[in-house]
Amino acid sequence: MNKKIAVIKGDGIGPEIVTEAMKVLDRVAEVYGHSFEYEQLLMGGASIDVNGVPLTDETIERCKASDAVLMGSIGGDTNTSPWYKLPPEKRPEAGLLGIRKALGLFANLRPSVLYPQLSGACPLKEEISSKGFDMLIMRELTGGLYFGARKTEEIDGVMTAIDTLTYNENEIRRIAVKAFDVAMKRRRKVTSVDKANVLDSSRLWRKVVNEVAKDYPEVTLEHMLVDNSAMQLVKDPAQFDVMVTENMFGDILSDEASMITGSIGMLASASMNETKFGLYEPSGGSAPDIAGQNKANPIATILSAAMMLRFSFDMNAEADAVEAAVKQVLDNGIRTGDIMSEGMTLVSCSGMGDAIAAAIK
Repeated sequence: MNKKIAVIKGDGIGPEIVTEAMKVLDRVAEVYGHSFEYEQLLMGGASIDVNGVPLTDETIERCKASDAVLMGSIGGDTNTSPWYKLPPEKRPEAGLLGIRKALGLFANLRPSVLYPQLSGACPLKEEISSKGFDMLIMRELTGGLYFGARKTEEIDGVMTAIDTLTYNENEIRRIAVKAFDVAMKRRRKVTSVDKANVLDSSRLWRKVVNEVAKDYPEVTLEHMLVDNSAMQLVKDPAQFDVMVTENMFGDILSDEASMITGSIGMLASASMNETKFGLYEPSGGSAPDIAGQNKANPIATILSAAMMLRFSFDMNAEADAVEAAVKQVLDNGIRTGDIMSEGMTLVSCSGMGDAIAAAIK
């Protein structure tokens, strides 16, 4: 099978970690008889340096012409980089918002996996971390409070800020369908998170999710209030498979879930539209303090590439092979600095990519 992948290496450690993900994809192509064609594009600070803007129309069009997008980290040091002396709409992160909107990427998928080999890095009690966990938080990405009408004005002599939380049934239905589709590829359980005891938007959310669930009798659905979800994530994260929620709740809960894995360098991410098209990137930042030093952990980006194989290309066996290779390398005691512990073997960013590529059978 031939696939065209738009590659945005980005800023900071982005070029290093994306290079290792491409190395792993090339190994997958070799073993399974595929062909991946890469087109390298600029976004973020790298685009500002060349084009004066964080995202060009050409980059958007080239992404649309591809089968998927593989991206590294965007941005730099907010205290020292000249990028952050520009107006907000010209800064690197504006490119992220722009590309999500242009490509219709409404569903953000963030797996949170605690590998048994790294349980010691989990901040939770051993009785909890020893069980491990493997969940996926699906966050609605283009609606809700972050995209609603907002204003700050003086009312009766008092400065007042107003933010509007709006969802319609179509926005809810499409993220729910995506959640159930993904659950069918996993353990077939969906936890829908809302605040239906208070918010009208959540009551509509719950109603629509229940309607969608009727089309997926093989999937178990449960509803959970967001405050209880936050507690359950640290009490018993192993109970979750796919968690689906609105934009702000998902923003908060996915960060909480990332913390309990022990290292953000292990966390993959995908943003998808209504087709199988998606943008795949690590959840971590650009880490400018170690950029260019071959120290970064590429596993999150490699696992993002595995998500691309699974969700955009329907290459489930190939995705399984990448994920198995990561586990094998961890079993072998190979570590980058952020997950290093006594008795393990320290490797560079490229060394980790080499080891994972070699483990793909």
